Amino acid sequence: MILLVGILSRRVIGQRLLRWFEAVMRRIPLASVVYDSARKLLDMLQTEPGSTQRVVLIDFPHRDMKSVGLVTRVIKEQGTGRELAAVYVPTTPNPTSGYLEIVPVELLTPTDWSVDQAMSFIISGGAVAPDSVPFTRTADR
Repeated sequence: MILLVGILSRRVIGQRLLRWFEAVMRRIPLASVVYDSARKLLDMLQTEPGSTQRVVLIDFPHRDMKSVGLVTRVIKEQGTGRELAAVYVPTTPNPTSGYLEIVPVELLTPTDWSVDQAMSFIISGGAVAPDSVPFTRTADR
């Protein structure tokens, strides 16, 4: 009974503190943009992989090198309708900082990695890695 009361009170108090903190952050002009963006990124990283979120390799910073990226959204190019992927490229060892690249979908190299596997690879600086990676796109083989 005491344990249950403790869990419930911690959860209620924690949620109230979080709501208060979010309300304060939303009142600060630049901080609100940064906070909302970071929260959306963290929410995206915690969701199960689906059609709009997957781990890929992209040619970055140039064609002969690959970076691990997370497709966060697919958008259309104005005029042509060509599909472009918004790819977040987390940096080592802190994946909360990184780059946003807009990449044509046909230039993505798909992987079968989960987000957890990708994050382990990135945070460990490549020390925690699968035995093989799909370095060459299927169309290039």
